[in-house]
Formats: sequence, C-alpha cells, structure tokens
Amino acid sequence: MATYKEIRGTQIEIVATDPSNPVEGQVWYNTTSNVLKGQAATTVGSWASSPSVNTARRGFGSNGTYTSSLIYGGYDSNYTGKTESWNGSAWSEVNDLNNIRNGNTGAGADNTSALSVGGYSSTLLYNGRTESWNGTNWTEVNDLNQSRSAPGGTGTATAAIATGGNIPPNSSTTKNESWNGTNWTEVNDLNTAREGANASNTGTQTAALFAGGHRGNPPPNVNTDLVEQWNGTNWTEVNDLNTAGEHRANVGTSTSALAYGGSAPPYTADTELWNGTNWTEQNNLSTARTQAGKGGGTANALAVSGYNGSNLANVEAWTGAGAGQTRTFTDS
Repeated sequence: MATYKEIRGTQIEIVATDPSNPVEGQVWYNTTSNVLKGQAATTVGSWASSPSVNTARRGFGSNGTYTSSLIYGGYDSNYTGKTESWNGSAWSEVNDLNNIRNGNTGAGADNTSALSVGGYSSTLLYNGRTESWNGTNWTEVNDLNQSRSAPGGTGTATAAIATGGNIPPNSSTTKNESWNGTNWTEVNDLNTAREGANASNTGTQTAALFAGGHRGNPPPNVNTDLVEQWNGTNWTEVNDLNTAGEHRANVGTSTSALAYGGSAPPYTADTELWNGTNWTEQNNLSTARTQAGKGGGTANALAVSGYNGSNLANVEAWTGAGAGQTRTFTDS
C-alpha cells in the first residue's frame, strides 16, 4: 500500500498549531489537540437564479452592491427612464430618470447614491446628460464635455470616470472624463478607442479596469478582448480577456475583477476572473446575455436583465470560489 508521502510528496507534519495557510490536500497532526487534520478542496464559483426585475430591458445604467443595487434607463419596448432598486430580496420600482435613454452608464456605491451618465435616445442623440440619485429622486447636474453613448463608467456619485463610448457622427472614442461631484474634466485617454461598454468598467475614479468593448469606426469594426488598467493618471494595456466581446458586465476592482456575458457574437455566457495579472475562465452564466446590468464584486455579484434575442427580466447571482476548509479526521 502506498504511503501518504508517496501519494502527496510530503510527510504528515507534526505541529503544535495549525498551519496559517494550508494548501488543498495538506495533512498534519496537531499535538496540542491530539487531532489529525487536513485541508479540503476549495469550492468553485457559480451562478444561481435570483429574483427578476419588474421590467425586462437592456442597455441601461447600473451600480451598487450584491444586496443594494440600482438600475436605470435602457430600452424595454422603447427608450425608458424607469428605475428599479434592489434591497437584497426584491426589486422595487422607484422614481424615473428625468431624461429617458439607453446606452447610459452608471456609478455609485449602492441604491441610495448613483450617477447616470450619457446614453442615446430618439429625441437626444449622443446624450451628454448626467443625473444624480439621492435615494429618492434624480436631479440633473452638469453634462459631460463630450456627449456619447455606451461609455464605461465607474466610481461613486461624487468621484467617477466615464471612458470611451460612441460619439457623433458615429465613431468610437478614447475620451476619458473625471467627475468631482460638480463638473466633468477631460483627463488622459484610453490607448484604444472603444464603445459598447456601459457596464464594462469597474473600480474607482483612481484605480479602474476597462475590459472588452467594440472597436467601431474607424475600422477594424470588431469586438475586442483588450483590457486597460487606470492608475488615476494613465491607462496601461494589460493581459487580454480570453473571449472578445462588447457589452460585458464587469465588477470588482482594478486588481480583482469578474467579467461576464456580452456579445462575442453571438450572445455569450462567458465568465472570467481577473487576479491582477491574468484572466481565468469560470463557470458560465446559466443564460447567455448582452447589455446586462451589474452589482457586487468578485465574491458575490449580480447579472441583471439584458438581451439575448429578446429583453430579459431574469437575474443571476454569483457566489465566488470559497476558501478551503480545515477538516478533522476521526475514526467514526
């Protein structure tokens, strides 16, 4: 019979205290408790169904956490200003945007504080309008310097950035603007012009990640796997996504992010995890979708509504990979 050392390559350790960071499969004997212990396998992240929104839609602004999120604007059967708030249990309709639009992006900490930025409507093409949410009402505040549709947005209601997007007459842009709670200021541009990313930016005003998008006019007119990282001053190209796509949702930070869904084409359920250096494939969404909303982070996230041939109302909740558990061996 093979020994433990022959199987694992190490002996069973004899220690007075449990290891501080054991690896999967490690076994040790604790002389203080006189117990044989081992480290079990880590759990794998996965998506599960969550309560649906009230109005199926696509291409809207979104922000917040796993238990406190907001979605606003988009396209249902027409351009809309509808806003819904998530309290961790259910979605509730609240007061609408002042300006109906889709292709708007969002920023904000939770469902009591948000920023709706840019967008597109039949009456106001290439929207530069910005609205601030106080938990009850939307208020118009100062516009973007460059009107645009489908930019990437991230940050808070008082400190945000809006990056890239589609500008008139129909071009992808590298433009990047920073919000200080009162005004938008142009700051350093992306390296590569992109649009179709209204939920694809994540992080803060000074440390963000822009993943995927669409390189439209000028050519090559393709969906991209490009990823750029923002340090508050400049954008730097980092390792690409495994799957190119526009309208991907992206949550987390500039060094730990989750990207999911989008249009590759076709509509994709692809989910990838960023560790600050590389993207790793994860378990996919149950329903492929593009132009979805987002909320949360890499441990717990929301994929909200979207489109896969028709508008979706369904929501999926992500539970990230968990830490391994220390198990005690007994003779029973």
